[in-house]
Amino acid sequence: MNYLVIPDKFKGSLTANEVIQSITNGLQRVDKSPSVKSILASDGGDGFLDAVACKIMVQKIYVDTLNPIGEKLRTYYLYNKDTKTAYVELAKASGLELLKPKERSAKNTSTFGTGLLIKDAIKKGATNIYVGLGGSATTDAGMGLAAALGYSFVSEEGMLLNPIGDNLSKVFKIERNATVTILNRIKFYAVNDVENPLFGENGAAKVYAKQKGATAKDIDNLDKGLEYFNSVVKHSLLLDHSFVPGAGAAGGTAYGLKTFFNAEFVNGTSFLLELAGVPKMFKSKKIDYVITGEGKIDSQTTNGKLVKGVVDLATKYNVPVVAICGKLDANQIELDVMGLKNVLEIYSSKKGLEYSIKNAASLIEESIANFFTNNRRKTQKKVNVSNLFTKFNIF
Repeated sequence: MNYLVIPDKFKGSLTANEVIQSITNGLQRVDKSPSVKSILASDGGDGFLDAVACKIMVQKIYVDTLNPIGEKLRTYYLYNKDTKTAYVELAKASGLELLKPKERSAKNTSTFGTGLLIKDAIKKGATNIYVGLGGSATTDAGMGLAAALGYSFVSEEGMLLNPIGDNLSKVFKIERNATVTILNRIKFYAVNDVENPLFGENGAAKVYAKQKGATAKDIDNLDKGLEYFNSVVKHSLLLDHSFVPGAGAAGGTAYGLKTFFNAEFVNGTSFLLELAGVPKMFKSKKIDYVITGEGKIDSQTTNGKLVKGVVDLATKYNVPVVAICGKLDANQIELDVMGLKNVLEIYSSKKGLEYSIKNAASLIEESIANFFTNNRRKTQKKVNVSNLFTKFNIF
């Protein structure tokens, strides 16, 4: 059997590489010599740079920048000098995982540090910049990123505003310095898989801000702030990208990239799977099963995460998919929308979440082995019944 393994990480438990290894171990318990091809992929969020580095010759460029709350941080982006292309992962400078739980506050964080990474890439000569979105600690509509690259956000009193989520509703005027015009020659790409608008019930604040430390009051204020900020943008720049699918990605950073730098939206999963040559694998008709997964499959998975992208591509070529997750929190309708028929959950209410997290590697291996063992038995049973019909000339 030929298997293609493309999982996401199990956040807080296993890296994507570790998930791949556990799945492979499970397959080897059932099939003595399985043909396993694995792809380290990303939906544009955490792990974006790792996925790119597996496919393209790039150099790591280390830069001194700032984390989401303005503290000094040294991190990196990737650069290909020949194509003058930079790959920046927002989570490296503006990510939630950079902050301790008590430091997380969607209203007080900024994407300014990510803007500094982009600024350095431009100085190095980059003319194409791919920004992987996801895992952000921010809800600033990309205001911080824009501020690092030459935009200023001014209050009605004429005060220069700190580009954080809490100040979205205080912006009265947007100004650009002379260097912004230089950016017209730079092609920006916002890489992500979510389809949320900037504001509203399915917007950046109401869907994602809670996990970034926002209270119910904060969420309401941030949502109103995003809507108000867009009204200022419409007045100042005569642009409105607030309801473009994906504008709400990374706390509205996708919106900021589109608004201030005319970024093109790129589907993260499709982008990285194309780099890895996955469509060609499907066209070769040498893949019997695709195995994907993530820590939690829930309603957000339907908004275009890695699993959804993998399922969509596999379905296009009529290849069956098995998805494995730590926790399943989606109903049957949501699973049907995703096109998922085979979902394996390693969580057991009898043993608890902590047990599942601690033993995720072995539980994934066991679940995969059990699924394909049972699948093989069902296949053999069908074959045996078919032979019986033939022997007695029933048909």
